[in-house]
Amino acid sequence: SRCPLDYDGARAELALAQRALPNSSEIFELTGYIDRRQNLWNESSRSLQKAFELDPRNFFLLQQIASSYQELRQFGAMAAALDRALALVPHDLDTRITRALVDLEWRADTRPLHQAIDQLLAENPASASDLGDQWLYVALCERDPAVATKAVAVIPATGTSTDLNFPRAWSEALAARIRGNEPAAREAFMAARAETEKAVREQPDYAPALCVLGLIDAGLGRKDQAIQEGRRAVQMLPTSKDAIDGAELMKYLAVIYAWTGEKDLALEQIAATLRIPSTLSYGNLKLHPNWDSLRRDPRFEKILADLAPKAPEK
Repeated sequence: SRCPLDYDGARAELALAQRALPNSSEIFELTGYIDRRQNLWNESSRSLQKAFELDPRNFFLLQQIASSYQELRQFGAMAAALDRALALVPHDLDTRITRALVDLEWRADTRPLHQAIDQLLAENPASASDLGDQWLYVALCERDPAVATKAVAVIPATGTSTDLNFPRAWSEALAARIRGNEPAAREAFMAARAETEKAVREQPDYAPALCVLGLIDAGLGRKDQAIQEGRRAVQMLPTSKDAIDGAELMKYLAVIYAWTGEKDLALEQIAATLRIPSTLSYGNLKLHPNWDSLRRDPRFEKILADLAPKAPEK
């Protein structure tokens, strides 16, 4: 999905609307989303908070406030926003999953997410396809090949879109890797490459697809191509253009470097991604196989130690 990034034009329209409707929660809400994309995180927090004061039962808004806190790595505040959302809609699947994800990202504790998924599957087996992505995430973080295989089986043919849009074959490749089946992983990476290359050909200026192609090429051992694609994606969509997707591209460029043996560049890129709001977290770095090639490097250990949760967050 893509749209032209004319945030300034949208902001001008909203400013006009706000004069006519000074107490409209929607105007504050939309302004907050634009601020966030434009890297104006403090302004965004203020706008979203104001929208929430005007419309305290807005469930979607609470989810978005939680999403901002995740990017800012303010996990205590993220949990509180999600708890308020669950008080409004207790059975919402996405919110229950995201609330359980907090402990993984914040403290590298996979148990709440694992338990939440088991519970949701027991309540409603048909919900499996909505859970596939996070089910695979927890399986990879727990190094559980059997669960990873089950999770991939329910991921829809359209793939996953938690951060970037990944073809389903990408998930198959990760699951095959964790089973130690390199030929199956390679085959899945090749299938993912064919699908992603087509997307890049159709939308050559769409940076997220180019980044995914870079990750796939890294998985296939095509080092130079992978690095070129990952870097180009970051240049095409820097955080100055889109703070949220731009940060995802930075995070995944670090994965490309890690997978292609460029340790120094990977560590530099991780540090750069941690200096800005992004979804890169302590739990992800500590547990996810993406970072395994860096594990015994003392510089990586120091990044983890610095990022580890200290005293309880207020």
